[in-house]
Amino acid sequence: MESPKKLKIASLGSSFAAGPDIPPQIEPRAALRSGQNYPHLLAQHLDADLTDLSVSGATFLNITVEPQATPFNMTFPPQITGLPEDANIITVTAGGNDINYIGGMIADACDAELQSSVSLSPSELAERLGGVIDQIHKRAPGARIFLVEYLAVLGPGTQAGRDIPLTQERIQHYRGVADVLQHAYSVAVQGRTDWCETVPIHQLSQEHALGSKEPWVGGFESGPLLHPNLDGMKAVADILAETIRKSTLSKALL
Repeated sequence: MESPKKLKIASLGSSFAAGPDIPPQIEPRAALRSGQNYPHLLAQHLDADLTDLSVSGATFLNITVEPQATPFNMTFPPQITGLPEDANIITVTAGGNDINYIGGMIADACDAELQSSVSLSPSELAERLGGVIDQIHKRAPGARIFLVEYLAVLGPGTQAGRDIPLTQERIQHYRGVADVLQHAYSVAVQGRTDWCETVPIHQLSQEHALGSKEPWVGGFESGPLLHPNLDGMKAVADILAETIRKSTLSKALL
């Protein structure tokens, strides 16, 4: 009797998917990608084959049409070009670099100039994300796409000065930026729910932001700086695995 085929997972996105500074950092090193990021942990959960295309610093255009140059003298092709057409599950976490979210926060906290000038309006962000997932769906029409939100960095208990070197006013500003990003995810999935859904990581991680007893992101005293730590990646993988197991499509595959 022929054994069932393994589930095929593909992951696209930026640093909140890739996992910079979480050991082990795997090849190619220029991607700043961890062997314990949530895509790898998810694949372990589901005993699935993984194609991890995430690259730290990626924008939506780097996923679909623009090569991504890195500071390490390496250029990555658009992530979608490596996407297996027979993927069953595709995860996407990106968009922060399109609106200066984490980079802006770090620059603000360090009183430095922001290097990136990319910044989309809320409507442009949602429209661009919709275009990204449409192109992914066109390339891998049999896959279910999961838009995996960013972990919360600034939660209800995050205190100015103590937990992050920002004023309360700037904390409120970046909470607003995070809300714009999550709203784009909600808008983009509209009309596409037959093959795409949002995983509400931002809301589910509010009590694990900076200043909490068990933060899922690193701060200025212990890294990764304003990015998911290993506990955060494990939490995202757990939530995503449970979401996938409940999915109608996935029930036929698992």
